[in-house]
Amino acid sequence: MVERLKCIALVGAGAFLGSVSSIFLLKLLPRRFTNRLLKRPIEINGPKGCFIAQAESHGLDSPELMTDEIASEQLTRNIQFFGLESQQKVCKSYVVIIGLGGVGSHAACMLLRSGVGRLLLVDFDQVSLSSLNRHAVATREDVGIPKAQCLKKHFLSIFPECQIDAKVLLYDASSEEEILSGHPNFVLDCIDNIDTKVSLLAACVRRGLKVLSATGAGARADPTRIRVADLRESTNDPLSRAVRYRLRKDYGIEGGIPVVFSLEKPKVKLLPFKGPSGEEDNPSDYQIVPGFRVRIIPVLGTIPAIFGQVMASYVVTQLAGFQVQTEPVVNLDMEHYQKLHRRLIEHEEMLYGTALEVQVDVGEVMYVVKELWHGRSARDQSTKDVGRAMWRSVNDLMLVRWDRGKPASVSNLILLRFEEMNMSRCRLRI
Repeated sequence: MVERLKCIALVGAGAFLGSVSSIFLLKLLPRRFTNRLLKRPIEINGPKGCFIAQAESHGLDSPELMTDEIASEQLTRNIQFFGLESQQKVCKSYVVIIGLGGVGSHAACMLLRSGVGRLLLVDFDQVSLSSLNRHAVATREDVGIPKAQCLKKHFLSIFPECQIDAKVLLYDASSEEEILSGHPNFVLDCIDNIDTKVSLLAACVRRGLKVLSATGAGARADPTRIRVADLRESTNDPLSRAVRYRLRKDYGIEGGIPVVFSLEKPKVKLLPFKGPSGEEDNPSDYQIVPGFRVRIIPVLGTIPAIFGQVMASYVVTQLAGFQVQTEPVVNLDMEHYQKLHRRLIEHEEMLYGTALEVQVDVGEVMYVVKELWHGRSARDQSTKDVGRAMWRSVNDLMLVRWDRGKPASVSNLILLRFEEMNMSRCRLRI
């Protein structure tokens, strides 16, 4: 009995000491940090009746952020990857994200988690039940609230040190100054409406702002075909084709805008629009906002999420000054590579009387054309032949030996145009 009482007394004493020590440690926490945790965003009515969630005291200067024990520990892996100085550049950055659906919400979320010091979140729309299959943070409780407000609410619990402004606002000419002022380091265009998208991209070019644009992520399923390249190089995407045409026609902008796009052709089509009667109707008669689509694009939620992740990765590495070499866009199919392989064999037989020294198969031809020469002549490594123009130009290309004294192997083949090949029958000087 005495032993049992001793055990109870020891357990009680341990619990008491643990409680006292926990209270003592909590009192030692920096007052600045505990204040941040207790503060809540203030909601006010902005101009034109838009909602603005102010983030007055959540942002910290980069040097202070890096000395904050909790914040720096949260960003430890990024600091180890980029280095402290480069991560400080990220923390000092200001990024604007316009369009907070499947693509924009994921891009914004990873920019936040990467330590971007200030974010402006812009979207006029609300969270819907059908958008939960692709939204980064929204739950059923968020259905019906503005997307910008939804992200703001969740973001403050993920990285409260970030200064977050959320605007329920439609981007147009009248809101351009309000959204694009303040000298953002990057603007992310995650809009799926052509008129608004073109207007935003043209404004960014005019203002000299860095911008990254997302093209169509709907109706696709292959994540391995997603690329980052100049707008001129985007193919198989009706949205980017329309944007490219409008920018050139209305603003004289030929390219120079990086975009995230998929080389994959859309797998499914727009669903037919049915009116209240249940029969097919004219979608334009039901538009709440002129120019915005009413018909539904089937979306596999993983693809817009990956689009957003790609955008965030591109922007964060740019902000940190970290060099990344993107994969060249060579959108040729197997038939093109087989044609180039046949031409090589025919050329060898015509020139040497035999094709026995051809030491490459179709797969190796694909490697030489795509990885080594990027689908272009060795004499012309410019990017003027892109997209569909590249498909046409392959009809003028063929593989030939660099050194006639060596076999036609991977290391001894170059890609030339017909006229360039006929100019020289010996080693080519490039």
